[in-house]
Amino acid sequence: MQKDIHPDYHMIKVVMTDGTEFMTRSTWGSEGDTLQLEIDPTSHPAWTGGAQRIMDRGGQVARFNKRFGAFTLKK
Repeated sequence: MQKDIHPDYHMIKVVMTDGTEFMTRSTWGSEGDTLQLEIDPTSHPAWTGGAQRIMDRGGQVARFNKRFGAFTLKK
C-alpha cells in the first residue's frame, strides 16, 4: 500500500447559525480552526420543511390535457 495518501484528520470547531458549537474531526482547514456555517439544518427550508409551494397553476397535467385532451382511442 502507498504511504501518506490519506487526508489529515484533525479537530475543528463548527459554529452553526444559531450559535451552537461542536467539535468534530475533519479534513477542512487545520487543527483548531473554526468553521462558521451560513446554512445548516436548523435554518434551511430543505430540512425545516418551510416555504413549500405545492400549487399547480397550469402545471404538467393541465398542459398535457390542453395538448392531448381531444385525442381518443378508437376501436
